[in-house]
Amino acid sequence: MKRFLLGCLLSVMAVSPVFAALQAGDTAPAIDTQASFGGKPLSYSLQESLKKGPVVVYFYPTAYGKGCSVQAHTFAINHDKFTAAGATIVGVSLDDIDRLNQFSADPEYCASKFPVASDVDGKLATAFGLNVDESTKGRKDIRGVQVDHGSIARTTFIVAKDGKIVATVGDLKPAENVEKALEHIQQLSGKAAQ
Repeated sequence: MKRFLLGCLLSVMAVSPVFAALQAGDTAPAIDTQASFGGKPLSYSLQESLKKGPVVVYFYPTAYGKGCSVQAHTFAINHDKFTAAGATIVGVSLDDIDRLNQFSADPEYCASKFPVASDVDGKLATAFGLNVDESTKGRKDIRGVQVDHGSIARTTFIVAKDGKIVATVGDLKPAENVEKALEHIQQLSGKAAQ
């Protein structure tokens, strides 16, 4: 009976990506990786960004994915609200830097408002407690271009300046994910929406 219950629990954990994700109170893992900002590659460090204030770290399945495009656009149009609350934003996906260079500069999506980081080997996702789903490899993006990697569940972490996660946002539609992240950042900064 114990084995059966353990098996059920493990299968639920495997199906629910946010269940195993890092939660409030956990320390965010280091992020030191290649990223793109405004179509130009750069080195991104979460620890350096935290020196300026809290950081919204959002994982998404792929650049130019249907929901991912909505989410990136929603972060871009709300960028000033995050900045007013003292926060920065970084997106993370399994995309390579060439794909991210296009996505980060695209005025319809990231619009050169925030960097998007490359996690081609999935190590960052794993460090944050997220699974890489390889079964999605080979799908087409909204442009009809084949995606040559798996995907990460849409999950957003609100990381306070001290490196502690204050909230994990998952299981929401793309625009709702951004709205919830903004709520958490405004609560953290004490600057509620006007």
